[in-house]
Amino acid sequence: MKPRDVFSYSFSAIKLRKLRASLTTLGVVIGIAAIVALLSLGQGFQVAITAQLEKGFATDTLLVTPGGGQGGFGLGGIGGASSYPLFVNDSQTIEKNENVTLAVPIIQKACYLNSTTKAYLLGVEGVDFAKYQSIYSNTFVAGPNLGSIPSSPDNESIVIGARVHDPWKNGTDIIGVNDEIEIKYTIVTSGFTRENKTYTGRVVAVLGEIGGFSIGGPSDTGIYIPISQAQGFFETDEVQSIIVQLKNSDDATIKDTSVAIRDAFGNNVTVISSTAVLSTIQTIFSFIEVFLAGIAGISLLVAGIGIMNIMIVSLMERTREIGILKALGMKGRTVLLIFLAEAVIIGLIGGIIGIVAGWGLAEAFARFGFSIIGGGAGGAGFGGGRGVGDGGGGLSITPVVTPIVFVGAFVFSLIVSVVFAVYPAWRASKLKPVEALRYE
Repeated sequence: MKPRDVFSYSFSAIKLRKLRASLTTLGVVIGIAAIVALLSLGQGFQVAITAQLEKGFATDTLLVTPGGGQGGFGLGGIGGASSYPLFVNDSQTIEKNENVTLAVPIIQKACYLNSTTKAYLLGVEGVDFAKYQSIYSNTFVAGPNLGSIPSSPDNESIVIGARVHDPWKNGTDIIGVNDEIEIKYTIVTSGFTRENKTYTGRVVAVLGEIGGFSIGGPSDTGIYIPISQAQGFFETDEVQSIIVQLKNSDDATIKDTSVAIRDAFGNNVTVISSTAVLSTIQTIFSFIEVFLAGIAGISLLVAGIGIMNIMIVSLMERTREIGILKALGMKGRTVLLIFLAEAVIIGLIGGIIGIVAGWGLAEAFARFGFSIIGGGAGGAGFGGGRGVGDGGGGLSITPVVTPIVFVGAFVFSLIVSVVFAVYPAWRASKLKPVEALRYE
């Protein structure tokens, strides 16, 4: 028989058993839809998170924190201490390196911000406004009609993040430009006595919305005061981190400078590269995608077992039919091809419907699932912890269906369908005409 005749006969056989074929195809559809939905959502999530991270990172920067080693981020929590502290003047030591353009020390403490209704626990950072803006020229800038960041701030200047200004992203401005705010901080002395201090300042600027995750850079939840004022208010020259801007973002420059900084401090500091963090996160997402594909693949394997089961049942029902065909001269190879063609048709239909269904599920979950998750978390962070949270907008995810996912899912559906049909097709091809005709 010609290939066209084989597929025509196989398709007619499938049409005669519509319900059974539909249920078998449904198993393939579910498996392929799961693979496409999970992979496209995973890749979309990776793209969204990477974009968010890149907003908060500058690829030509290093973050230097107290404590040796390279295994962690070294942040240790707001206001945390280290056995080997860093001080404001240590930035001058770092700036002596030929690859370093700027070194900005940051004093960061957890403080209470008083508003008209309640007090919020937030992170207050003391920075050099001019140097900090030079490094983060795209993010440490005031939003439209939200003041301006002075290069030489007065003693009362305060800059706040977008979520401190409008925590729920709905136009409800809690704090605005020219508002006076009180920042309260508790100093614990060596005798475990507590001294409450209050810093009163005026908001000179509200940062534009950054929307990214930040390691060392500006954030939507930050409050910034001049570092000279931070030294007096917190009664310390100890810093929690130093942001280092390099002359370029070449891997060699990053590596050499990181080693030089660690050596300068006797390997008692941790140096974190923004590009290394991004690379690590992307690697983690790659492993997660493989894991999700494996989980979805299990459902497709289950569908493959269903195909084998249906084919065996079909073989038992069509034994006499196969005997007649063989008695009329049909070769065993042709019988094998007929059964395999049925599996190919099921895999083909299931793959196409599964890809469309998977893409639709991913789009639906991205539009409704993440908006519900994001909406439920809105505003919770403003009163419940160190940060303001991301407000009520949630994380915007756009599923990414790459050609690799599309073609891979389609080919995988065909391979699984054919592989699990090989045994029933082989059994059918080996039936002897006389025994098949006597089969009841």
